[in-house]
Amino acid sequence: MKTIMVNPKTVTRKWKLIDAEGKPLGRVASAAARILMGKNKAIFSPNVDTGDFLVIINAGKVGTTGKKAEQKQYFHHTGHIGGERWITFDALIKKHPTQPLEAAIWGMLPHSSLGEKMMKKLKIYAGAEQPHTAQHLETVTLDF
Repeated sequence: MKTIMVNPKTVTRKWKLIDAEGKPLGRVASAAARILMGKNKAIFSPNVDTGDFLVIINAGKVGTTGKKAEQKQYFHHTGHIGGERWITFDALIKKHPTQPLEAAIWGMLPHSSLGEKMMKKLKIYAGAEQPHTAQHLETVTLDF
């Protein structure tokens, strides 16, 4: 047998669809990260982007377990002195419904230029409407 060296030109990418309605945030994020990195493929290589394109719908209806909805907090800084800003999961999902899922997925990807390329293949929508019907999306069933 020969060792296959993965080349970005030889990678074939498909479009996948995940419905996040009522599913736990972390479970959806970890499944999405695996698809974006290409860990579900036999040709996975950590130095090449072998992942697929991913569309996530109903991100505004993603759930949490326990008291995370009230206790989980997200941080950002305005850049000014004393500019710390904290927002809870509940408030953030009402203000920006896709941001908690996007932050969770980014935390599971490599923090490098390769990870940034993977994030560009991710499309997140708060509702069930999405404009990617022409890409013939394959539905991914999350069994948990």
